[in-house]
Amino acid sequence: MPTLTINGITVDAPEGMTILEAAKRIGVEIPHYCYHPKLSIAGNCRMCLVEVEKYPKLQISCDTVVTEGMVVKTDTEKVRKAVTGVLEFLLIHHPIDCPICDQAGECGLQNYYMKYGLHKSRYPLEEKVHKKKVQDIGGTIVLDAERCILCSRCVRFLQEVTGTGELEFFQRGDHSEISIFPGRPLDNRYTGNLADICPVGALTSKDFRFKCRVWFLRSALSICPGCSTGCNVLADFKGEILYRLRPRRNDAVNQTWMCDFGRLEYKQANEARLLTPIVRENGTTAAASWESLLVTTANRLRKIAEEHGPGSVAVIASPRFSNEELFLVRKLAEELLATPHLAFTSKTPGDRTADDLLIREDKNPNGRGAQLLGISEERFDDILRRVSEGTIRALLVFGDRLGDLPDAETETLLSKVPLVVQVGTNEGPVFRAAHVVLPRASFAEQGGTYTNYAGRVQRFWPAFPPRGKARTGIEILGGLAAQFGAEWGFTGEGSVFRAIAESCPPFTGMRYESLGSGGRVA
Repeated sequence: MPTLTINGITVDAPEGMTILEAAKRIGVEIPHYCYHPKLSIAGNCRMCLVEVEKYPKLQISCDTVVTEGMVVKTDTEKVRKAVTGVLEFLLIHHPIDCPICDQAGECGLQNYYMKYGLHKSRYPLEEKVHKKKVQDIGGTIVLDAERCILCSRCVRFLQEVTGTGELEFFQRGDHSEISIFPGRPLDNRYTGNLADICPVGALTSKDFRFKCRVWFLRSALSICPGCSTGCNVLADFKGEILYRLRPRRNDAVNQTWMCDFGRLEYKQANEARLLTPIVRENGTTAAASWESLLVTTANRLRKIAEEHGPGSVAVIASPRFSNEELFLVRKLAEELLATPHLAFTSKTPGDRTADDLLIREDKNPNGRGAQLLGISEERFDDILRRVSEGTIRALLVFGDRLGDLPDAETETLLSKVPLVVQVGTNEGPVFRAAHVVLPRASFAEQGGTYTNYAGRVQRFWPAFPPRGKARTGIEILGGLAAQFGAEWGFTGEGSVFRAIAESCPPFTGMRYESLGSGGRVA
């Protein structure tokens, strides 16, 4: 490993590493635009200039490989003057629209200007070259060509990652701009990444555009619940509202990308939410207190099991629930209800699109976790058959749907069960048919772990407390267990995960606290 010095700090860097990457290791910021860790090196923005001892001129740090004994300086007057000059060149034709730009607050051009620029433009405003603004170029993206600094990140992403190549450079000189080919809009499932990698406000998200200024947002580390890949994401929120999901780097899972479908999963935390415990009797619907509803629900379940036998009670788990919740669902079914009818299904309604990049056919974040925890998928159809035959007298449904059954068919089927108890997050066919509704917190309102398709166990953290009167799945299951006389004693997802690690072989040796933000393979 070559040893070099950056601003007087000694660094050991692997063979082939660039100066920019080595500087990151020790927390030295080198300004850059065109460089991206998961794209090829372009070296066209010239912002990352540094001074290297014995080199006759400044070098671009994104494409200069470290060597033994190299001495690098990033903060000399020569460097600052060059970077300021490059920045001024990039801003010559840039529109003065920061107050209305949706990128304000996370704009690389804005940030570097405040740090390296602060100069007055020597170019008259009226002589700036004007280009097309607010162009719908397809997918989830809006293009403002005037704001583009021609870093080529978007072009390289579409060539190297999606392989679709819809964007390219057109014209020459100060009239150069990126655009789609005539009649060929963006046509891939990963267009939202263009807004992520654009360092300025040229490519912005249609969905997030003008919804909230980013400086009002806070972020929580989370996992996309849209499919079994388990992309690592940042959940951006303000108050009790989730505004967007952005990819978070994990080279073992999703690199730095996520699909357009997954980006919209944040909406389930906001829309059609179940926020109040509900009981339905004799055709009337009424709100109820948690305490009274847990008592009456447990009593009714116990009475049905005593009168008709444990086989008259069935439990349907959800692969959208965390490992911790699923562990307690199984514990409730086997130890307290003593029912042999416990199952889940990975089937979901709608598009089952899959590809070779990130999108999986299984649209649940924790189907693999359910399997590793010993919950059967094969028994699901058997439970539905028993429901249809009328032998199931009480059904606990964890989730909002019964697999991929149409809404009308779900409601008809559940109408044959005298007692349907739902532990769910959103309105849907199960909610409309349930006699008891226990509102559960969304993935943004509680912590826990998911196990992705490859068996990687990954943590997600709560962004904010449960909305309304919703409770976490662990609280709901613990409350039901207490009414059956069980004293589980779990105090949160960490304590439940310890029980999983102690009793489920695939999780043996894992510690909740040491999973970190990257996860661990079971």
